[in-house]
Amino acid sequence: MGYRDEKLSEEKVFKDPVHRYVHVRDRVIWDLIGTSEFQRLRRIKQLGTSYLTFHGAEHSRFNHSLGVYEIVRRIIENFKDRPNWDDDERLLCLCAALLHDLGHGPFSHSFEKVFKLDHEDYTQKILLGDTEVNKILTQVEEGFPKKVADVINKTYANKLVVSLISSQIDADRMDYLQRDAYFTGVSYGHFDMERILRVMRPMEDQVVVKESGMHAVEDYIMSRYQMYWQVYFHPVTRSAEVILSKILHRAKELYESGYTFKLKPTHFFSFFAGQPTLKEYLALDEAVTLYYFQTWMEEDDPVLSDLCDRFVNRKLFKYIEFNPNSQMNQWMELYKLFSKAGLNPDYYLVVDSSSDLPYDFYRPGEEEERLPIHLLQPSQELRELSRLSDIVEAISGKKRTDHKLYIPLDRLEEMSNRSKTKKRIMEILYG
Repeated sequence: MGYRDEKLSEEKVFKDPVHRYVHVRDRVIWDLIGTSEFQRLRRIKQLGTSYLTFHGAEHSRFNHSLGVYEIVRRIIENFKDRPNWDDDERLLCLCAALLHDLGHGPFSHSFEKVFKLDHEDYTQKILLGDTEVNKILTQVEEGFPKKVADVINKTYANKLVVSLISSQIDADRMDYLQRDAYFTGVSYGHFDMERILRVMRPMEDQVVVKESGMHAVEDYIMSRYQMYWQVYFHPVTRSAEVILSKILHRAKELYESGYTFKLKPTHFFSFFAGQPTLKEYLALDEAVTLYYFQTWMEEDDPVLSDLCDRFVNRKLFKYIEFNPNSQMNQWMELYKLFSKAGLNPDYYLVVDSSSDLPYDFYRPGEEEERLPIHLLQPSQELRELSRLSDIVEAISGKKRTDHKLYIPLDRLEEMSNRSKTKKRIMEILYG
């Protein structure tokens, strides 16, 4: 028996709060979980700064990755011996599910924006580079790491395999919605996943759902919609993200200006220079990042010190509704007033926008072409979900955008009430 087919002498299980158990029988999967690159995901939170809003949201990308693997494992069990399903793709699907988030950095999206990085690029580098993960995948067969990378990158020839991990109803979303709902304690993200898994069917180029499962899919779409606006885009979480981004921007600006840090930020040097190696990228996790934030609280630079204190001790910016498209003149006046008040507006006056498209049907030629969810009729004909569901039709293609202005209200309140600058700032902000 080759390495690809090797089974453990007995099944291993991970106790999981969402799926009850995660089952591992394949030697390849067990070995991948044990790699340093995969274990690093324990030190990257799944929800970034959300733990400052929902105190239970301390779960990691390690948890989530195991969950996605488990959902794909169950889907494949149900697909066995069905038309259009090739069981030779089984291990590839499991590996791609397990490793899909491997390239995430600390506080993922904020971190990526500041340093102009893409976690998907780093996932590819980990899979294809000189890593423990690559060595294990190469043992399966020559070229297997590239296959796994192609599935995650959505370029693999078999689109059915890709759709299990990346589509509008995939294992990734099904896990993070339930997991994030569980750990944040909200009621929005729950839906009947067992029902959806039972009615999923493999077609030539995507997974479809039997029409009898439509209501379970409606629940899933609506739970995603609610989770984005109630959890992922929560304005307090966004406030923490704004401060986090500004800390990293300030540290980079100081480094470029020749500032002497009390503790050299050696882990960040290559990021400031814009060219971290894979080894340097993997060496930076959230524990290391938070260590620097704590030490930077003692820095002589008042902006860096203050921002780090705000993040570490949760003294977040307050926010107001603010539309930059229609209120640009007010923003420009505020910019001047903040400068006059001794508050650097580049760091203390921040417009942040959130937008989401909960579900969309196929629109050829768009920047991100979304493969719609199809329902399988008893006649074996396929119908697009929003054609049959009034609920889904109501939100299809409707992009919702929200704008907030974040400010350090505590600093403004400390200013003298006689100050004309303070008076004018408060007039613009609160009318």
